[in-house]
Amino acid sequence: MVRIPPEPELNGYTALLSELKERIRAARLRAAVAVNQELILLYWSIGSDILDRQATEGWGARVIDRLGEDLRQAFPEMTGLSGRNLKYMRAFAEAYPDREIVQQVVARLPSGHNVRLVEAVKDPAERLWYARQAIEHGWSRNILVHQIESDLYHRQGKAITNFEGCDGVDASQWPWCATVEVLSTT
Repeated sequence: MVRIPPEPELNGYTALLSELKERIRAARLRAAVAVNQELILLYWSIGSDILDRQATEGWGARVIDRLGEDLRQAFPEMTGLSGRNLKYMRAFAEAYPDREIVQQVVARLPSGHNVRLVEAVKDPAERLWYARQAIEHGWSRNILVHQIESDLYHRQGKAITNFEGCDGVDASQWPWCATVEVLSTT
């Protein structure tokens, strides 16, 4: 039996392999984010088209359900085209009538985040604030829901810090700048 000796470590091979793996992971993540953004914009435009047709042609829920069935037959491999989801798309477009806001902010969030925002936050300014915060702080959907349920939007700005020089500092990176909520005595 002939024994084959192991290959000697090529100069820099391990480092190159590690770098290539990281670049591949990063490219895959960027591709997934780009696909998500395109789908969010597609969903918004479908919802916007449905809103327009409802206003001009008097479309009702039955037409939307039929549209969903026809789209699912045309694209059987694609999920999310049911009548129920088309109604969500309509609500999404109604909640965000400005395409620029959708492109610049909302499309950067996963669909689940957007559904929760539309369902839970009726005020447009407040909804946009939560969307921006979710992006800035990388909130998961559960954290977003928690922040909405705890009414962070209305509590924001009613807190003081215990330390000087902490105004505007991200407390997650500077723990000594943690805030204490001001309690009203009246």
